[in-house]
Amino acid sequence: MKFVAVTSCPTGIAHSEMAAEALEVAARDKGHEIQVEVQGASGAPPLDSRVIAGADAVIFAVDAMVRDRERFAGLPFVEVRTREAIDKAAEILDRAAAAASAAPARAVDVATSPIEVPTSEGAGVGETIRRWLMTGVSYMIPFVVAGGILIALAFAIGGAVAVTKVTIINDAGKVMYPGDVDVAFRVWLGAVLLKLGSTAFGMLVPILAGFIAYAMADRPGIAPGIVGGLIASAVGAGFLGGLIAGLLAGYVVNELKRIPVRGPVSKMMPILVYPIGGSLIVGLIILLVVGEPVAAANRHLSDWMNGLSGTNEVLLGILIGAMMAFDMGGPVNKVAYSFGLLSLASGKPGGLQIMAAVMAAGMTPPLGMALATVVRPGLYNEAEKRAGQAAWLLGASFITEGAIPFAAADPLRVIPSLMVGSAATGVLSLLFNATLRAPHGGIWVIGLIGHWPLYLLAIAVGTVITGVLVNALKAFHRQARVPAAAGVPARA
Repeated sequence: MKFVAVTSCPTGIAHSEMAAEALEVAARDKGHEIQVEVQGASGAPPLDSRVIAGADAVIFAVDAMVRDRERFAGLPFVEVRTREAIDKAAEILDRAAAAASAAPARAVDVATSPIEVPTSEGAGVGETIRRWLMTGVSYMIPFVVAGGILIALAFAIGGAVAVTKVTIINDAGKVMYPGDVDVAFRVWLGAVLLKLGSTAFGMLVPILAGFIAYAMADRPGIAPGIVGGLIASAVGAGFLGGLIAGLLAGYVVNELKRIPVRGPVSKMMPILVYPIGGSLIVGLIILLVVGEPVAAANRHLSDWMNGLSGTNEVLLGILIGAMMAFDMGGPVNKVAYSFGLLSLASGKPGGLQIMAAVMAAGMTPPLGMALATVVRPGLYNEAEKRAGQAAWLLGASFITEGAIPFAAADPLRVIPSLMVGSAATGVLSLLFNATLRAPHGGIWVIGLIGHWPLYLLAIAVGTVITGVLVNALKAFHRQARVPAAAGVPARA
């Protein structure tokens, strides 16, 4: 059969590429043809319309909303999460083949076929909400990386204190350092980079809210969502306020779409009513009802977690590490990562240490599994060994998703091992007082890491703990499953 597929994950790097590769390998093994569109960070070209028209079915392996989904109208489809595609690609292809065989004959020109566009209604309410949220996260991440790196470079070039005291337009660097032109220029340049980075960082919550609303209500939801996110930022509601603003904007715009309007007025709805009415309703609710309670809750949570950094760094490190490793890029991981971002952006004491612990704990799972496949290769199949080779680079680049193939295949033994290793790394990073001025990058931003030899030691210790523990659990499990012959002890 001929299949087309779309893969999409929040970061657009790891999950989507791995799911695409798994589907391509499984299709080749089964004698099918498949072409995959990876809706990733680099904006891969879309599938040719003739390829789509000639396909028997479409597979959506997605954790975020599919762009331009109407192209696949009329095609039988299977929709799963990227993690399921990575782990069960052959089974998903069989499901797609069954769906194609059971589907009635359709017109080849799907663009003119009066058949509804496939939706994700069968995914359930929880999964649908999750995809809305992850869509917002996927559009937010470029702002995180751009803003965070620019801020880090600003501090590295001009000094963390000096760049905050320079007036860019008036070139105050020359006033502060009249006798040293080089220092004056570096401080001024650092101040420029800080302004650019801070502006990008300030867009995190609005972009998150805007594209959650976009996932729910399409383009009409963007303006109300961004406006709601801007107000949430202004009142201090932060990341959680952005989530609420995005969901609220999507809901409000969808309700406005239900208003029966005919004639020339209907053409004005997307231009006037949806953006104006949506922004007004969402803005008022966030400003007058939701914003302040959420801001207060944020302050209490942030104060509690920041308080741990001074009084109980061990508990904070365990909490951060376990959350980063629990679902490897999922919602729990994103909560811990968002706390690190907020700590970094706050400028408060301990913020740089928290961001360092977050990144270190996120690097450990792939590195630990890569080490495990090298130490005990007999415990892993060929696909896992190949994934282990790739996991070295993924882990070093702070792409926690590199551990997903192992966790999907054996969650009961892998996930606890990852959590223990990452918790150890998080604790050591905080105890070593390592700092990080960038929100991403792994070892490639080592110049922005304070106490980097001890930081690398913390990652190495967590990596070893993960590898040793997961191999011990797998070996014990295998030994327990091998029945002992009469008089012959069971072996791993």
